[in-house]
Amino acid sequence: MKLGKHFTNRRIGLGEVTLNVEYAGDGPPLLLLHGYPETHLMWHGVAEALARDFQVICPDLRGYGDSDKPPSPDDHSAYSKRAMARDMVELMTELGHQRFAVAGHDRGARVCHRLCLDYPERVERACVMDIAPTLHMFRHTDQAFATGYYHWFFLIQSDGLPEHMIGQDPCYYLREKLNRWSGPNAGFNPDVMAEYERCFSDPDTIHASCEDYRAAAGIDLVHDTEDFRAGRKVECPLLVLWGEQGFVHRSYDVLAVWREYATRVEGHTLPCGHFLPEEAPGPTLDALHRFFLR
Repeated sequence: MKLGKHFTNRRIGLGEVTLNVEYAGDGPPLLLLHGYPETHLMWHGVAEALARDFQVICPDLRGYGDSDKPPSPDDHSAYSKRAMARDMVELMTELGHQRFAVAGHDRGARVCHRLCLDYPERVERACVMDIAPTLHMFRHTDQAFATGYYHWFFLIQSDGLPEHMIGQDPCYYLREKLNRWSGPNAGFNPDVMAEYERCFSDPDTIHASCEDYRAAAGIDLVHDTEDFRAGRKVECPLLVLWGEQGFVHRSYDVLAVWREYATRVEGHTLPCGHFLPEEAPGPTLDALHRFFLR
């Protein structure tokens, strides 16, 4: 399955990994980064419309979809957001883009955050969807957070425990995650769901996604703490979008939190749960157009 009839699918070799990528359009470059436990196909409801005004680039992050799943050292650094952000810079360079806009959802939003910090000269504008910064969330962990985001603590367990348990029925686990995080009466495209299930049923994907979360609870926090203590913030204009039916909305003063980590912040809720581009494609598209076409 492709994002749309005008999209080109390629596997693009970079420094450490080869990424599966789809792209279309002739306008200014807009990089779209997916979240867990999905693939680049999560953008299917907005990608074609965005490609009328932008060159839309949708990769599978390393470890996900049909992109490479490299081995990781004991510090899980192969799946740090720094490594993933470097992938994106190398990808955009390969496609001929020195400056670009980026939007990310969930894990992709955390890569987007790191991309803005590590490569401020490359990012013109950025959008993060339905997250608070990783450092803030870990620093403010309580029972409600541990209950709602139990997977953050489950997936980081060592010795293959989560890999073994998820691997007993990966399609059930994936469907349950989508159902628990989405708003009431949310529906997912059956063809896209079939692709999610195909990709997530690969044991290498399950392991890589656990490594992603292990990195978030370890080396990513080291990087984030260094930046926070040094006063380094996202300097480009930042749009923050989140679902009014989700955990982030219930738990944080979202814009106030992001203003501790970025200098030019705006944003608002959308009428959905966690999966904004799939649950509310129209409002998501409108918000992205208004922000990125300025």
